[in-house]
Amino acid sequence: MTSGRLTSVMLVAGLAAGSWLLRTGVDAADGAKPVPAQAGAKQIPYFEYDETFPKPLPNNWTLGTVVGIATEAKTDHIWLVHRGGTIRPDELNAQHNPPLGECCVKAPPVIELDYAGNVIQGWGGPAPEYDWPTDGAPSPDPTGGGGPSGMHSVYVDSKDFVWITATGGQDGQMLKFTRKGKFVLQIGKTGVGKPDSNNPDTMNKASGVKVSGGEVYVSDGYGNRRVVVYDAETGKYKRHWGAYGKRPDDSKPFKYDPNKPADQFSTPHGIEVSRDGLVYVADRNASRLQVFKLDGTYVAERMIEPQTLNGSVFGVGLSPEPGQRWVYIPDGRNERVWILERKTLEIVGSFGCSGHAGGCMTTPHSIDVDKRGNIYIGETWEGKRVQRYLYKGLRTRS
Repeated sequence: MTSGRLTSVMLVAGLAAGSWLLRTGVDAADGAKPVPAQAGAKQIPYFEYDETFPKPLPNNWTLGTVVGIATEAKTDHIWLVHRGGTIRPDELNAQHNPPLGECCVKAPPVIELDYAGNVIQGWGGPAPEYDWPTDGAPSPDPTGGGGPSGMHSVYVDSKDFVWITATGGQDGQMLKFTRKGKFVLQIGKTGVGKPDSNNPDTMNKASGVKVSGGEVYVSDGYGNRRVVVYDAETGKYKRHWGAYGKRPDDSKPFKYDPNKPADQFSTPHGIEVSRDGLVYVADRNASRLQVFKLDGTYVAERMIEPQTLNGSVFGVGLSPEPGQRWVYIPDGRNERVWILERKTLEIVGSFGCSGHAGGCMTTPHSIDVDKRGNIYIGETWEGKRVQRYLYKGLRTRS
């Protein structure tokens, strides 16, 4: 096989009983070219792993679990948030006084990259070098005190505001910053106690955030079990709903049955809003994607690998073309990204492989798609990295 910088990673050909054939490690120089469509043939997106992204981090920085990833259309920049408290102590020898070695120090919790993968800036805290800047006021800390739990997602809206959700401790807050890290708005509060999925005033371990039409849509999350919507300027509560668009009921414990979808959310873990006004919710431990209208009216559901008894649907991303034809689902248990046709929610393929090699995945946790159609994956647990998969057009499924 010819060596090259871009490694093809593709899953093609639906087989019997919903299984799928994985093709990986095929170099682009080996003649893997788009196949002309035949009558009745299904075409699906094709991706190549980009081993050039990201560039090495500066200042001996190292990452913990990368829990959130976001892309910006107007700048082509990529944002990530990670949990420094998940880095092993023996990886932080440079933080000792005197240093025990050259590697490493915790990177700031919020990092902005350019399209090539170079670091533009990093901020956040708590740390003297990059504390949360709030013009001298006490800095809100969405990391739950800086420990292993903490930030869970990041989103940059069209007005350059950066939104961060948190799951640390009893954290019920979501924070809004300028792109330089200046504190703007807090929705919710810390120490909210037991779940209350019908409380309009606060969240409980919110997991994902998207802004659309002047509203903030939140998957809320690990404590509460709902989607909640706020005004993006004021933070005022607007509405919320549970699974199937119903009122959530925290008195009902979630019980997973792969043959009978539950009537309550398990863990709303990621959220996306399409241009045509649909809300896509990744219900992680229920191994399903649910779709709603903007007012919470239930539209559709898709189970994904339901035999995965500890949850398969970690997030959701949409392709960028005008019709947003494709839905992408990172599966943090089976270590791949599923490709769904958005109109039908049919699973048409997937890509990825298990492990630490480039192009493979270790707990793909967060996802976003840039304006070119490239997919970015943030990995948690022992993955602790971000990877890019370059969109190469459509190919006919074998």
